[in-house]
Amino acid sequence: MQESPLTVGVLGGMSSQSTVEYYRRLDAGINDVRGGHHAADLVIRSVDFGEVERFIREDRWEEAGAFLAAAARDVEAAGAEVVVMATNTMHRVAPAIEDALGVPFVHIVDPTAEAVTAAGLDTVGVLGTSAVMEGDFYADRFADHGIDVVVPDEADRRLVDDVIFDELTAGVVSEESRAAYLRVIDDLVDAGAEGVVLGCTEIDLLVEQRDRPDVPLFDTTALHVERAVEWSLRER
Repeated sequence: MQESPLTVGVLGGMSSQSTVEYYRRLDAGINDVRGGHHAADLVIRSVDFGEVERFIREDRWEEAGAFLAAAARDVEAAGAEVVVMATNTMHRVAPAIEDALGVPFVHIVDPTAEAVTAAGLDTVGVLGTSAVMEGDFYADRFADHGIDVVVPDEADRRLVDDVIFDELTAGVVSEESRAAYLRVIDDLVDAGAEGVVLGCTEIDLLVEQRDRPDVPLFDTTALHVERAVEWSLRER
């Protein structure tokens, strides 16, 4: 009899849009391997995004870390054997979460950086929230993998951030915003990016590889889920 997969814990709610994608993709990833009616063995802890958004806007990162560390402990207590957090931005407090857990935590940058390296690239543009585009925590993690990061200029960082918080986290997808993002991607390529990291778990709702087939796009959601599926299928 085939052994059941390891239980994956998803720390989500940041926003619910990305959490839904993680749930759907994790189920699909396990089913692709095991077939039939098989799906992922999951524990999902969804936090109040309003609380998290306030931490971000008020630059209260220590409190954010404590808040999410407590939620992560809930995930482990519910039976998770490996944990992923369904957000890029809040990986700024990943060390606090890792310290709180007694099970592995899969960092979203690592599988993304490995995909960039496998593609033979060493400089990528990053789209995400202002915290991601401007924070050392993200660029430094890529630097640990030997990858340089370029980001949009200040006005475009504000535009990208506004679309995420005002539209994508609410499930709103507009053609105007898609066109704006594609223009920003083109500008990043002009600035030296060999590919572009979609460094927000909602951006894949707006931009896909087919929108810019000549520019490698690295979807952090897809890559993170793929790594979580690999973990889930490991032997106990």
